[in-house]
Amino acid sequence: MAISDAHEGLRAAIETTLVGATWQRCKVHVMRSVLSQVPKSSQAMVSSIVRTIFAQPTQEAAKEQLALVVKQLKSRFPKAMDVLQRAEEDVLAYMAFPREHWRQICSTNPLELLNREIRRRMDVVGIFPNRDSAIRLVGTILQEQDEEWSIGRRYFSLQSMAKVTGNQALLAPTSVLHK
Repeated sequence: MAISDAHEGLRAAIETTLVGATWQRCKVHVMRSVLSQVPKSSQAMVSSIVRTIFAQPTQEAAKEQLALVVKQLKSRFPKAMDVLQRAEEDVLAYMAFPREHWRQICSTNPLELLNREIRRRMDVVGIFPNRDSAIRLVGTILQEQDEEWSIGRRYFSLQSMAKVTGNQALLAPTSVLHK
């Protein structure tokens, strides 16, 4: 699965390089696109109604809710509802995965947080003596994040990954007693 905004060049690159991967359009970016077509005075109301789509327990229920939301708001906000309708398949793709993953894969927020941390740490250093030193710092930050997601605060549980991959070996004990 690849998660991004709807940038056409990025989408084309994903389709070319990650053949067969599911593409998830960031729901935060979709919400911004929808609300950009709504007057400020109505944005809170529209936002609340659109969020009911993402609160559904299944992808099918979310699609039904999206159709209902579009039907209810189309006459008042036709452009916004066109944006929402066109994004339906892409913004609800995450719901085809185990529910335990939804929070992590529905938006680009985890990646944006990582990018913000990289910028923050690079700002602390200020000026790098050469390109290699900058690459080392970024590599170290990425390595720390990988360890955090893999070991410390597991990004996906082994049980939920076994659901996705069908690999029950993930659930086998990792340690063997030695005599």
